[in-house]
Amino acid sequence: MKNYTITVNGNVYDVTVEEGTGSASPAPAKAPAAPKAAPKAAPAAAPKAASSGAGSVKVEAGAAGKVFKIEKNVGDAVKKGDAVVIIEAMKMEIPVVAPQDGTVASIDVAVGDAIEAGACLATLN
Repeated sequence: MKNYTITVNGNVYDVTVEEGTGSASPAPAKAPAAPKAAPKAAPAAAPKAASSGAGSVKVEAGAAGKVFKIEKNVGDAVKKGDAVVIIEAMKMEIPVVAPQDGTVASIDVAVGDAIEAGACLATLN
């Protein structure tokens, strides 16, 4: 099972999606979310996320999507709340921000990469 947080028209929904070949008839409310969430999660860039570790503070994606823009470069100073990477999910641009002040130690994704929620996008020192 995978858990996703989906925002639709400003309403936030926590959705659990089961992997398998069976029918989703007992839970019809979950069925519309599965087609949107499953394609984004399938081509995830796991090797790049696993290569992180240059810095001690991880900058993690809050939602599954695609890397739209990289706002900061390695060596840039950031303050808590500064956008480091912009992801696109469900045609919305979502900034992924620095969790604390620091310096960008690594950028672990590239523009166009598909990412899962919780994936490490960058690290800070």
